[in-house]
Amino acid sequence: MLQIRNLRKSFGDLQVLKSIDLDVNKGDVVAILGPSGSGKTTMLRCLNFLEKSDGGTMLFDDQRVDLARVTHAEANALRRRTGFVFQSYNLFANKTALQNVTEGLIIARKMPRRRAEEIARAALVKVGMDDRADYYPSQLSGGQQQRVAIARAIAADPEIIYFDEPTSALDPELTGEVLAVMRSLAGEGRTMLVVTHEMDFARHAANRVVFMEQGVIVEQNTAEAFFNDPQQPRTKEFLQTYKQRSLL
Repeated sequence: MLQIRNLRKSFGDLQVLKSIDLDVNKGDVVAILGPSGSGKTTMLRCLNFLEKSDGGTMLFDDQRVDLARVTHAEANALRRRTGFVFQSYNLFANKTALQNVTEGLIIARKMPRRRAEEIARAALVKVGMDDRADYYPSQLSGGQQQRVAIARAIAADPEIIYFDEPTSALDPELTGEVLAVMRSLAGEGRTMLVVTHEMDFARHAANRVVFMEQGVIVEQNTAEAFFNDPQQPRTKEFLQTYKQRSLL
């Protein structure tokens, strides 16, 4: 479904992404792990054209683009085939949960309001937020806001959903309710690319894991092989630190 080759991105003199190659198959749930500053979020933002790449190519099914020369029309066409869930929710404060989900369907996709509301309510049911459809973000917990954001992402029936550390702003109790929704989506066969620090999610919900550090992919494998038989010394060190923290 998605093939990335030689993705590069710098901010000034700082090279954040160094020749990233990545393949995502239909139905994959790919967890992107790595320490802070490794380039995970930048990679995701480049894939959704929220950041302009310095180089590389993308093949999304039948559509190929040069990431450094992608046109506005090409970027919009590809973005319409994806969903994006931000770590900071990015909801409209002056709109209800239902309106936050319908906004993109009505404005960007020119969908009739009645049909958009039908789809939005179904998406809110899927994430367990149908009873909060008329609530504003200020009336919702962080976990509830993130579930609305997920409903917004799935309402357009995207071919792939990008998640940028969707639980990083939540306390442990609220993290659980968001991860439960994501596990449900994974169980439906949704294609998902998830930047996360949640190792249990990566181990049990993802079928593939990618480990990044200093702008490169250090190791990638099936989730089982990654956690049970890591190949690279840096990966082993990272997992050992995780195991020690989980025992605290």
